[in-house]
Amino acid sequence: MSTPSVDPTAAIHPSVHLGPGCRVGAGASLASGVFLQAAVELGARVKVGPNAVFIQRDFAEDGVAGVAPILVGDHVSIGANATVLGGVVIGEHAVVGAGAVVTRAVPAHAVVAGNPARIVGYASSPTATASKQVVASALADEAFPLRVGRVELRRLPTIVDLRGALSHGEFPGELPFVPRRCFLVYGVPSPEVRGEHAHRALEELLLCVSGEVAVAVDDGVTRGEIVLDRPDVALHLPPMVWSRQYRYSPEAVLVALASAPYDAKDYVRVYEEFRDLVQECDPARG
Repeated sequence: MSTPSVDPTAAIHPSVHLGPGCRVGAGASLASGVFLQAAVELGARVKVGPNAVFIQRDFAEDGVAGVAPILVGDHVSIGANATVLGGVVIGEHAVVGAGAVVTRAVPAHAVVAGNPARIVGYASSPTATASKQVVASALADEAFPLRVGRVELRRLPTIVDLRGALSHGEFPGELPFVPRRCFLVYGVPSPEVRGEHAHRALEELLLCVSGEVAVAVDDGVTRGEIVLDRPDVALHLPPMVWSRQYRYSPEAVLVALASAPYDAKDYVRVYEEFRDLVQECDPARG
């Protein structure tokens, strides 16, 4: 395995250990006591706090023993005493909390904490407007419709009497498109993340009809978190918006209406590809 490679602009404390095959990108900062065992690649402007460790896990491929590389994207922040295990990929602008133990991939812009590390939120980046959190139940009825970048929160018409409440939606007028497909998501363990993609042409309308779920949205310019916790509030996702759903409450039931039948080719499942497509379609959003 090759000797370590360090960009001359990186700031490395004298006590840092760099194992064979490690690479440190431009402007990276590694504090005292950081330990990179082997085959760790840190991108540009990565910040690693004191005593964070990157430990390899042995694996065999075609009968040959080796190590699984650890890849850390640009502008990632890793807190003090964090542990990152072999084979993990950490996406750009992600934040790893102090003391976290990262055992699996971390999406771009995610904030993770705990042992094992779980997603607790999403961070903004210098190229986007500041993150914005919106909680549906905290909004007055007159606040709707409410836009967060290109996504929109809509309140469905609701009828309430002694027998209970009824919400409804018709097209045109109350729904932004004619639904062609419907699916439900429920029974999701709270640490799990769903979504993690964008659509090229499909539109979706999300309603949490029981419990609550957080939805992170990113249109290439504006990034935000929307907590769906009212059954009469729907989130409209137009095409080319990257979204993730997480922090499901135990009783959460998420209903999704889609503008077209399922088409695997319509999905964009790699964040870097989404970012590139946004730039191609509209340079101002890149």
